[in-house]
Amino acid sequence: EKRILNREGMPLDEVTETLTLPKPDANEETAVNPNNVELPEEVSAQLREYVEALAVSYRDNPFHNFEHASHVTMSVSKLLSRIVAPDEDADENVASAITRDPLAQFAIVISALVHDADHVGVPNFLLIKENPKMASGYQNKSIAEQNSVDIAWETLMAPKFSALRETIYTNVYELHRFRQLVTNTVLATDIFDKELQALRKKRWEMVFSGEAKDSIQQEDIDRKTTIVIEHLIQASDVAHTMQHWHIYQKWNERLYAEMLNAYKTGRWDRDPTPGWYEGELGFFDNYVIPLARKLKDCGVFGVSSDEYLNYAMENRREWAKKGQEVVSKMIDKYDAPKIKPPAVEEEKGDAGSSK
Repeated sequence: EKRILNREGMPLDEVTETLTLPKPDANEETAVNPNNVELPEEVSAQLREYVEALAVSYRDNPFHNFEHASHVTMSVSKLLSRIVAPDEDADENVASAITRDPLAQFAIVISALVHDADHVGVPNFLLIKENPKMASGYQNKSIAEQNSVDIAWETLMAPKFSALRETIYTNVYELHRFRQLVTNTVLATDIFDKELQALRKKRWEMVFSGEAKDSIQQEDIDRKTTIVIEHLIQASDVAHTMQHWHIYQKWNERLYAEMLNAYKTGRWDRDPTPGWYEGELGFFDNYVIPLARKLKDCGVFGVSSDEYLNYAMENRREWAKKGQEVVSKMIDKYDAPKIKPPAVEEEKGDAGSSK
């Protein structure tokens, strides 16, 4: 497989604006039900061992750990299962492109499982300082994400997973597609790289801001499906913000603990405590709620997109009212430096308004 792929460079070089998906076959079933797929015992055993190997590659961080990866994977699986059937109120072409494509579904799930493999507990801008050799190998871009792709791929290429690989892809075309899907999906979780942001914005505007076309071409379907996959993994990566309040609190505290630990151990010169309350409000307003709205705009997730948006807006409202108290408790729990609390934000008419 390494010879066939003939890869030179880094995973980021492989990211494409539009994923190429198989053209629909009139003789195919409308959707592939994963519950109907039976794997040989050898393949099942190798898949379990592969997942175990990925789990070991995760470090013991408060937030970026294998439990987080599992949580993201469950969200991805949920959203994939809730893609509205093509004969219902949805974008028929995009829904069909995903529901008819078991390779894409598997690649997305695997991507969720591996997306933070070997995460060291600090963001990329600190990783550049801590590990300049690895950072330079990835040209100081999407370092953690590219490293996760490489770890997942090198692990899969081990001889002991040969039967698993032969089941995932059966020819060169499927091998290339699987690699492309995993790379694109994992790199989509880097939401801070400016070039990737520009690429996503351009793609979104091409699909959702242009004039309606008289006829839909395969390239249009591929581009919109790429957007759906991208937003599916991004929403799942912050799924805790779009679920019950207690789930949001759990993971919000863990992220705070991870960042505070980086400060206390001298890995970061900034105490996250003073800006945590306001920072969460900004994260909801500028990323989470707009992302939830885009899930709805994708037009394939049915009522699930409303569910995600409603939880995001409700959590934002709860945080505005209770966030200071939550931060105060975390300060006591983790012996963080005391801060002067900011003024409580007044209730807004539309808590989901984006800035």
